[in-house]
Amino acid sequence: MDGTPAFLDADTVRASLSLDRCMAAMREVMIALSGGVTAQLPRGILPLDGKLLGVMAGALSGGGFFGAKILGVADDPAQPGRQWHHGLVILFDGDSGKPVCIADAEEITLLRTAAVSAVATDMLARRDAKSLGIFGHGTQAQAHIRAITHIRRLDEILVWGRSFDKARSFAEEVASSLKLPVRAVAKPEEVAACDILCTLTPAVDPILKGAWVQEGAHVNVVGFAPAGRGEVDGDLVRKSRYFTDSRASVEREGNEFLDALRTGAIGPDHRLDELGAVLAGTVEGRRLPTEISLYRSLGHVAQDLAALTALHLSRQASS
Repeated sequence: MDGTPAFLDADTVRASLSLDRCMAAMREVMIALSGGVTAQLPRGILPLDGKLLGVMAGALSGGGFFGAKILGVADDPAQPGRQWHHGLVILFDGDSGKPVCIADAEEITLLRTAAVSAVATDMLARRDAKSLGIFGHGTQAQAHIRAITHIRRLDEILVWGRSFDKARSFAEEVASSLKLPVRAVAKPEEVAACDILCTLTPAVDPILKGAWVQEGAHVNVVGFAPAGRGEVDGDLVRKSRYFTDSRASVEREGNEFLDALRTGAIGPDHRLDELGAVLAGTVEGRRLPTEISLYRSLGHVAQDLAALTALHLSRQASS
């Protein structure tokens, strides 16, 4: 029927949304988010007998597209301690108010999360960074390896997970499919010696300690659990220039930052800058080659909408 919104499944999203296009959309929306020209409601969570329904609504700048992400979250029986997320991102036209596109939320989230980390890494990591350390071996781990190797030429990629066998299988698969120098290691300290680090787990207690991280490293903290201290310890927060997508989100949900405040590792005056301000040129990024930079990715519905808008417009242009 004419006017029916297009539905884009995971395969279509994956095939149609290039990393370059997604990164460009993330740069633009992060600047808009920090500039206060996007609109969004607080994340809504409805508990449902062991499951959760999440609703995140927002609008892009300039009276353009608006929409929402709707997610169902439940424990994954195949992977105890882990959860699955299934849902949709719905995009509405800013002029007509009609829905124009509906897409698989898992794939949109996967691609835009890795794209934002790549944007942050490109802005904050040393230009001569040659090694990447990955904590975790799930879908985000592979997406982040693809994204980070897109913006830096790396000599070594190390992977750590709580299960060494799973980490090794993952490393072998990625090394074979992407033709990259990926290998698993048994100790997280080995990964922590890399120039660029990505934590991509649901850990509730720190898996990365500040004492392990080298001067000049850049760290992307991406994993999230509703409760707990977070993936990194207070010492790393204290030693780092701390950047994020949204200051308000960190003050509400940044577990490692809030824990560092509670324990006295940092004070209320600890510097907290938004990546969008760095991209806009109003805040300085990396200042010294020995500085440790940390980007806390908490995710934002504006990022989902920007990614789907870029995909929708590119499909319109090619039709």
